[in-house]
Amino acid sequence: MSHSPQRPLKVVALGGGHGLAASLRALRHVTADITAVVTVADDGGSSGRLRQELDVLPPGDLRMALAALCAQSDWGVTWRDVLQHRFSSTGPLNGHAVGNLLIVALWELLGDPVAGLELIGELLGAEGRVIPMAAVPLEIEADVSHDGWAHSQTIRGQSRVAVTSGHVHKLRLQPPDAPARPEAIEAIHEADWVILGPGSWYTSVLTHLLVPGLAHALRTSTAKVGLTLNLASQPGETGGFSAADHVRVFQQYAPEQRIDTVIADPSAVEDLDDLNDTAKGVGARVLYRQVSAGDGSARHDSLRLAAAYRDVFEGTLGDVGNHS
Repeated sequence: MSHSPQRPLKVVALGGGHGLAASLRALRHVTADITAVVTVADDGGSSGRLRQELDVLPPGDLRMALAALCAQSDWGVTWRDVLQHRFSSTGPLNGHAVGNLLIVALWELLGDPVAGLELIGELLGAEGRVIPMAAVPLEIEADVSHDGWAHSQTIRGQSRVAVTSGHVHKLRLQPPDAPARPEAIEAIHEADWVILGPGSWYTSVLTHLLVPGLAHALRTSTAKVGLTLNLASQPGETGGFSAADHVRVFQQYAPEQRIDTVIADPSAVEDLDDLNDTAKGVGARVLYRQVSAGDGSARHDSLRLAAAYRDVFEGTLGDVGNHS
């Protein structure tokens, strides 16, 4: 889709949890037209308990995305803090986030997950909108081995797959033919850019590629696609992964998916040639930028990541990987 100066750039961000929140906090510095398409496979903590008790979509990742888009006013920040507040007690409310309860209450009142999230967005003065990636709760399954295929086992549930110490061979969603939210498909088709990552690679990023409607929308959209790499491998699901391994695994689950740009912090790349060559294999160029907070943690700095996104969107790829 061509972008005219008369309207803001349309960007769709796919993911979940802290990774998606990091990209949303950066993207809001670049455009006001943001759609977050959020995974709905969480089965742990407050979200898992509400999902099990009330048979609803897990609200936690949706809540975090809304909080990341809140208005930077006293009103918006206060309501963000209310949304993110967790009860601490010795009773059944312990660990529940207020926002999770509020979101589920609106779903019960309105009977429409997207309408409920839009109301929360209005309360926060959110700059952008948040949409569940699927119309039903999903369960992640992974075939995992510790010493090769001979001893592989199937692990079920996002919370367990995320912390597995084994090697993930195969990732699946149940149900495998889960319907994507039509609003998510529409947003991808209308986007100028779609951003995937950073985040838990198997449980937040790759899950979107396993929803048939979303995968098809990504393949057929005219939007350009950007992949934001993590600043470190995660103990458990991507332990020992190089930067290039993240791209290779992405390609494994979406072999026909074109990627235009890979954003990487050079401090998190062990082998620049390996990443450049792997990116080239999926049609992408690598933009190297310091996007980390620089304090030794594996956190993205919102303003640095925003500057990298701005360079990508404006096509000013001056400091890119050398493909000669």
